[in-house]
Amino acid sequence: MKSLKRNDIVEVTVESLALGGNAVAHLDGFTIFIKRALPHQKVKAQITRKKENYAEARVIEIITHSPDEVTPRCSFFGTCGGCSFQNLDYEQQLAQKQSQVKQTIEHIGRFADIEVLPIVPSSEIFYYRNKMEFSFSNRRWLLPEEIGSTQVANRNFALGLHIPRIYDKVLDITQCFLLSERSNQILNFVRDYARNSDLAPYTARGHSGFWRFLVIRESKRLGQVMVNLISAEHKNGREDVQKLACKLKQQFPFITTVIHNVNRKKAQVAFGDEEQVLTGPGYIEEMLGSKKYRISANSFFQTNTLQSEKMYELIDEWGEFQKDQVVYDLYSGTGSIAIFIADKVKKVIGCELISHAIRDARRNCQLNNINNCEFIKGDLKEILTNPDDLVNKYGQPDVVIIDPPRAGMHPTLPEKILQLKPDKIIYVSCNPATLARDLKMLCETDFRISLVQPIDMFPHTAHCETVVLLKKL
Repeated sequence: MKSLKRNDIVEVTVESLALGGNAVAHLDGFTIFIKRALPHQKVKAQITRKKENYAEARVIEIITHSPDEVTPRCSFFGTCGGCSFQNLDYEQQLAQKQSQVKQTIEHIGRFADIEVLPIVPSSEIFYYRNKMEFSFSNRRWLLPEEIGSTQVANRNFALGLHIPRIYDKVLDITQCFLLSERSNQILNFVRDYARNSDLAPYTARGHSGFWRFLVIRESKRLGQVMVNLISAEHKNGREDVQKLACKLKQQFPFITTVIHNVNRKKAQVAFGDEEQVLTGPGYIEEMLGSKKYRISANSFFQTNTLQSEKMYELIDEWGEFQKDQVVYDLYSGTGSIAIFIADKVKKVIGCELISHAIRDARRNCQLNNINNCEFIKGDLKEILTNPDDLVNKYGQPDVVIIDPPRAGMHPTLPEKILQLKPDKIIYVSCNPATLARDLKMLCETDFRISLVQPIDMFPHTAHCETVVLLKKL
């Protein structure tokens, strides 16, 4: 639409949600992506960006509300960015994600009439996360009602979540409905202690201050809780964190372990160069099915425990694993899938780039008395340079499981995986767009899509997990 330009105000009716969460509307056939709008709303929107084939816009007025709108449970909704759709009925959230997966696979992958199984809803839509990371800041984001108020104290201290696209300001959050009530109690206790201490929050601008991150991890099955405090280096800091750890254990006896990580780097990441266990064993344990997993401060573990268990059970069901089979688990991480299926097969070969993930995987095998999993450290591009070498050493895989990061696989890998000649491929993805791209390459010759199963791991967000079964033609 040539006449449309930046800052124009348009009146449109929202049709659906696009991948990533933006609403989709059309004006005389021209596509407009609108932030923070919901399906079936009629809105006035201001164009913020104009491209040849589409425009981007923001809502300035809701003319007609959607019948699927609900009242958000959280008072911080719309500001912190942790939840995108707490104001949309959960059944409609599921319907939108289901449609997104199907349309993305068909459009990007160029597949026709793919049957997508009904999305698996989350067992819990609140309090479902087993890990939450909070940031300290000396620049507190003020809510609209706080701007200009003389009653707002502690403007130079915040513990909460970053405002989207603003790296140095943090919304001071007192309650988050994505993690448990007792985790919220810990959050507020740590805030009060740190705010009243002599040590200031770390600032990314001047690279000064002490308090950097609070990470809370919780075992949903076993009830264990980890508190991980990440700070900068300071001469009095270790003593202060030790005092906090003691107070936490006194106040909350359910806390299993408290850890202090010191991050001396400028990069704002919740990892430390040095780790000290202050109380407890330094880890928590979780159950998925009959398997037990030990989770350390820097371990990767799926964030929604109950949904992860459903996903692993699905992989087990689709794999139809036999005792004489060899399985390759590519992007094996901490070995959670490999361990879950290990007693069903002859051998699992895991491939993983990150050293501490391999260490966690091997340790969890020992914890479960599993001795038929072997983990190879390295980049898959190098490991699969000559697939025949891998097959000659470990045996030809009957099933290949692929669980890559959001970016999907390197473009050279689909062809290499096909050279492994498995009977089945099970692809686990957190990004339907890169999933569709990779499926297109995997299905060019020898494989076809058999089953597609979306799983809602993160209610109230735009994210959706998808599991796809590929079978040989």
